[in-house]
Amino acid sequence: MLFIIAGSVLALIAAEPGTKRARPPSQPGLVKPTMADTIKINVYADNWFVLYVNGRLVAVDSIPFTPHNVISVDFLPEYPMTIAVMAKDNADPKTGLEYGDHIGDGGFIIKFGDGTVSNASWKAKSFFRGPRNGDVKNPKVEHTPIPEKWWAVDFDDSAWPSAVEHTEERVSPKQPFYDADFKGAKFIWTADLDLDNTIIFRTRIEKPDWKPRWNTKPDLDVSGAPLK
Repeated sequence: MLFIIAGSVLALIAAEPGTKRARPPSQPGLVKPTMADTIKINVYADNWFVLYVNGRLVAVDSIPFTPHNVISVDFLPEYPMTIAVMAKDNADPKTGLEYGDHIGDGGFIIKFGDGTVSNASWKAKSFFRGPRNGDVKNPKVEHTPIPEKWWAVDFDDSAWPSAVEHTEERVSPKQPFYDADFKGAKFIWTADLDLDNTIIFRTRIEKPDWKPRWNTKPDLDVSGAPLK
């Protein structure tokens, strides 16, 4: 059954089961992004991370601590691009120790398909340190409150120190790291890979001449989801 309204055929079809509805006509001048516009992000963290780009949640490590794993996601980039990451080493919040009386060591590395990589140009600040002085017999810790909206584009990290690069040999990543593309990226943390347990990294990637190929924005309402 077809209804003709103002010369247009509406896809109100009293169809038999399995019949597809007619596709709505395309809008002149409408350009949508495609998968060809996306880039791949590879992330490896010892032991866990959460990643935000331009104030929106992009990826969360799906395994809290072990086994060490690589998270790979497809991402639609828009520049300038503010990247914010919280990375955590496995550590008891009261002692800073892991597996009883052991001191763990951290490490974080990331590579974007556009060539953006982790290195010493990023900012890095510790918010949980311990055990102080490496004392495993009488462990004490230092907690600094996590600042509000640390993931936001307009968050002021100007006073934060730069990240410190660490060698692959020092971090000693597990096999999944070698199965993914991290060429050109550096392992980063603070200067103390052992005692600093919660780190926030931030950087901003500028591409002044960049313009999106597409002219659409999503209408998707995700206000009910915990994206921030």
